[in-house]
Amino acid sequence: MTKVRGPRRVVAAAVVTGAEGLVVAGFGLISLVLLVTGRPDDMVQAATLAVTVLALSVLPLAAARGLWLRRRWSRGPSMIVQLLALPVAWQMAQNGGGLLVAAVALALAAVAVLGCLVNPKATEALGIGPG
Repeated sequence: MTKVRGPRRVVAAAVVTGAEGLVVAGFGLISLVLLVTGRPDDMVQAATLAVTVLALSVLPLAAARGLWLRRRWSRGPSMIVQLLALPVAWQMAQNGGGLLVAAVALALAAVAVLGCLVNPKATEALGIGPG
């Protein structure tokens, strides 16, 4: 079993941010597979979507790794990901149906990570703040 690095709040933020990055990467891979196996109306648009979504997964994955390793720089990117997730969750909720559950999960995850990362123990563990 690997040793948990740092305060629980930083570890929790790292895990949730990493999970978000994996979900985004999964959507990118699905888009890529559909591009290769299907016949999209516009190949360029489909390829652009797949590559863009895969590229967007890099930020939360890098931030999660940085949080796990307690790197000071990682807090900002993780917070940006969470702040961007909130309007995405709102838009998903507006569409209702099955997306409502996903929207609530995304919003709760974003708020939880933001709460973890503004906690004084987490900022201290990341070397941010007075001292």
